[in-house]
Amino acid sequence: MYEAYWNLKSRPFENTYSEASYYPSESAQAALLKLRYAVENRRGAAILAGACGLGKSLLARTLLMQLPDTFSPKAHLVFPKLPSDALIPYLLLNLGRSPKDNHIASSPSENVWQLQQFLSENTRAGNHAVIVVDDAHLLSDHASLEMLRLLTNFETDGKLDLTLVLVGQTAIIPAVERFPSLESRIGVKSLMRCFTPDETAAYVTHRLRVAGCAEEIFVPEGLQRLFEITRGNPREINRLCDLALLIGYAEEIRVIDAAQVESIHDELVTVVPE
Repeated sequence: MYEAYWNLKSRPFENTYSEASYYPSESAQAALLKLRYAVENRRGAAILAGACGLGKSLLARTLLMQLPDTFSPKAHLVFPKLPSDALIPYLLLNLGRSPKDNHIASSPSENVWQLQQFLSENTRAGNHAVIVVDDAHLLSDHASLEMLRLLTNFETDGKLDLTLVLVGQTAIIPAVERFPSLESRIGVKSLMRCFTPDETAAYVTHRLRVAGCAEEIFVPEGLQRLFEITRGNPREINRLCDLALLIGYAEEIRVIDAAQVESIHDELVTVVPE
């Protein structure tokens, strides 16, 4: 709606994934380095944790994109809150083992055997599977965590068959710590944090540049107020900036300053009385 007004090729503050939209903040780069270490050294599991809206899923997808080709297949599970006996069939589906080809057996034990055989063949071919479980904090029950622990047991010729990357809110860390048999297999734990004021400004500029913007839209005072309101949370930054561009277009504003950011925020949070 507002792209032509601001001379943009696309909407800059969408929460959907694209490789170009990744912003390498200090926190994200440190977490990415730890996760790559865990995967490339074939550790059993790793944890990426943080509050809502910090870009954990984006970082996990960036990790999968950056890994060498030998780290395959790669599966990104985004619906983890399933019954524990459904996790292995769901994983097989994500690894390309289609039921219509009779790859997925009917009983839990046969499903586990099928997965083990597939991973073993993959390891002997010189590959290493990577399984990302998003929203892993939802897997707090014993049965589901035990199923994840089972996956970290698979090995072939002295090499682990896969690395499990658990991505979730900070509750995932104490949940795993209460389950020692899984916790002992965690190679690294990474905690993401919010942007600093400078990172907030750089993030907004980065997103606008990726979308084709060559001009200053948010003045420095506006960026500072944006940080104060959002506390450097990327999802909140995206929401407020997107609305600011929309209202700026509607009101024919050419730059967005602190007063406008404040006003737009007030409109966003105001509850209209019944």
